[in-house]
Amino acid sequence: QVQLVESGGDLVLPGGSLRLACVTSERTFEDWSLGWFRQSPGKEREFVAAISRSGSDTYYPDFARGRFTISRDNAENTVYLQMNDLKPEDTAVYYCAAAPRIYFAGSSGSIYSYWGQGTRVTVSS
Repeated sequence: QVQLVESGGDLVLPGGSLRLACVTSERTFEDWSLGWFRQSPGKEREFVAAISRSGSDTYYPDFARGRFTISRDNAENTVYLQMNDLKPEDTAVYYCAAAPRIYFAGSSGSIYSYWGQGTRVTVSS
């Protein structure tokens, strides 16, 4: 069974930064398109960032563009989400997701086959 394990969530002050990581032991990691999503209590899951298999293509929604950066290290089977200038509205559980054999899955959660368990980010003073 494919496992994605997120880490890096924490309590941070507004304006602060966090780097989330998601790692897997799967050897086919480099063939996966990857994404980050988030969900706050009472809200629907929300797309945060996506990266192509090669890492050369990325995509963000408006709220993340300029503040968040997705990257990947295929040698380490890890995808990262660097989050800067965090705001209270960024508080959520963040999930990484993987789409095998797809070059660039983009923002649609339904395309992703594998999901992690999530890591909690709380932005509060």
